[in-house]
This record gives sequence, structure tokens and C-alpha cells, in this order.
Amino acid sequence: MRFINTTTLKFHEVSDLELHKLKKGYSILSHRWTWGEDEIQYSDVLSTSDAVKAKGGFSKFAGACALAKTLGYDLIWIDTCCINKRDAVELSEAINSMYRWYSMSQLCIAYLQDVTGVTMVNKSVWFDRGWTLQELIAPRSVQFYNRSWTSLGSKASLSNTIVDKTGIPADVLKNTKPPRACSVAQRMSWAAKRTTQRLEDRAYSLMGLFDVNMPMIYGEREQAFIRLQEHIIAKSADESIFVWS
Repeated sequence: MRFINTTTLKFHEVSDLELHKLKKGYSILSHRWTWGEDEIQYSDVLSTSDAVKAKGGFSKFAGACALAKTLGYDLIWIDTCCINKRDAVELSEAINSMYRWYSMSQLCIAYLQDVTGVTMVNKSVWFDRGWTLQELIAPRSVQFYNRSWTSLGSKASLSNTIVDKTGIPADVLKNTKPPRACSVAQRMSWAAKRTTQRLEDRAYSLMGLFDVNMPMIYGEREQAFIRLQEHIIAKSADESIFVWS
């Protein structure tokens, strides 16, 4: 697993065997992507050019690292740059592993760039994106921060607000009920109003929530969701999935 060192802002590789040996564990960032070239990407971290600091996404990248370091974490995983997306094999492996990576984190930092105060939390577009569903559910600890990196509360302390916004039960948010104890139809309903930039990602972003692994085929469009359903049916006797056929 490839991390960012929160002091050097450079890559730090950790093997799967070594992950469990990390004394402090690791932090992980959840955020809404800004599409285009603004986000700090894999090649930017490798670059020695000062031009990287001029990118719009650098302040978010540096802010996440600084916060994680302040909270005692040497390592942070950030999806925009810790995956080499030009490597199709690595990208597919990463997306199939992402739910597990979020669940293994000690802390998920949820950055709400469009929020200033706690009363605005339920207005954030973060709750409307497909990929952030697993980033909310998988980690045991999710702490929300506003655009200035000021804490807004945790998914447990904000559970009433999040329940109203997402329909996810409070006991799931508070880690007293595993998500997989909820029916397939109920879990599907959590994603019903969420959107993704690419049509296929509506299916790919749900693989971890349903404990499914499947290859990604961008360009297959609606077929991605059909394949997801087929994999779920093969693993589960829960007939509520047919509500979504």
C-alpha cells in the first residue's frame, strides 16, 4: 500500500504484511474530487518541480498531511495521488481493495470543502457522491472537518444529522451493527440518490459494501451494475436485491 509521509509529503510504501505492524496505524482522506488537473496526482508527488505547489489541489493535499501529522499519524492515504491511475492493473486492484483499506484505517479524515460550520454539514455535496458512501461506512472512526480544517464532529456525534441526510441507520454509523447485517435492498437504497462522474462507477463504488470483487471495464456503462447484481446474487440468498432489477 502506498502512503504519503506526512512530514516529507513523499511516498512511503508498506507491504500488506507490514500494515498490521504499524504502531500508530494510518490515516486516510475522504473528500470530493475536483475534476480536471487540479488534484495532486501520482506524478505530482514524484515531481521535484515547484509548479506542483501552484496547483489548486495542493492546499488540500498539504492541509490533509498537516492535520494527520498534528493528530499523530506519520502516514496518510489519499486516493488522488496514492494510486498510479495510468497502470490499469494497479487501478483495478486499488478499487477492489479500497473498502478494506478504509476499514483498516485508524482515522478517516472527511474534508467538507464546501462547509464552514456544523449547521451546514447536511448541505455538503460530499453526501451526494457515490464513492463517499463506502468512505463513510467502512472506517470505524470518521472525523469531519470544514474548509479551514476545523473539526465539525465525528460520524457518531453527527449521527442524527447523517441519518436524516443518508437514511443509514444510527447503529451502523456508531459501529454497533455491521453494514452487512442490513438487507441488500437497504444498502442499495443508501446509494440510490448518489452520483458519480462516470456511469460505471455507480457499480464499482459499491463493490466493497457488498463484498464483491470484479474487474473494471470502463465503457460498459449500465452493464457494470448488472454484473454487480450478478455477483451479489452469487454470494447471497437475500432476495431483496430483485427490488433493484
